[in-house]
Amino acid sequence: MAAETPVCDFGRKAEDFSLKGTDGKTYSLADVQGPSGTLVMFICNHCPYVKAVIGRIVEEVDALRAHGIGAVAIMSNDTDAYPDDSFDNMKRFAAEHGFTFPYLLDETQEVARAYGAVCTPDFFGFNADLCLQYRGRLDASKREPIPDAPRELFHAMVRIAQTGQGPTDQIPSMGCSIKWRNPA
Repeated sequence: MAAETPVCDFGRKAEDFSLKGTDGKTYSLADVQGPSGTLVMFICNHCPYVKAVIGRIVEEVDALRAHGIGAVAIMSNDTDAYPDDSFDNMKRFAAEHGFTFPYLLDETQEVARAYGAVCTPDFFGFNADLCLQYRGRLDASKREPIPDAPRELFHAMVRIAQTGQGPTDQIPSMGCSIKWRNPA
C-alpha cells in the first residue's frame, strides 16, 4: 500500500534512539549526528520504492558527508509478517548495496512511531541543532528511477548544512507504508 509523508513540521526536534546495527554495534542519535546536519531515513529491504532508488540513496549519503551531514537508515517493519526485512536480510541488503552508514533495526517500532514515519523511504533532514528542516523525497523517482532527476534531498540537505534552514517547498516522499505490528 503506497503512502505519502506529511508536510514538514519545521523545527521539530529529532528523537534519540538506541538501536542495533547490521554491524553488531548499538547506535544512538549522537553516534550518527553530523556537524552540519543529520539525515534519518526509514527504509526496508523489500519495498519496490526503496529498491528503485537505493543506489542513489547510498550515493547521496556519501556526497552529503562532505557537507558535514551524518546519516542513518532505520528499518521498522514487522519482520514476522515480512521476513524479507529480517535482520539477516538487512545485513545482506546493506552489504549488497555498499552502505557506508549504519542500518538499524527498530524491532519495537518505537522509533518509527516517535518520528512519525509513514512509509519507506521516509526522509527526515535535521539541521546542526537537530531541528527538522526537510521531510521530502529523494527525487521524482517512484518505483522506477528517473534518469537525471533533480537531486531534491541532496540540495535540501546542502542548504540545511549551509544555512540551517530547509526549503519551504517540499514534495512528499512516497513509498510502501510502514508494516506495523499493531496499527495505531
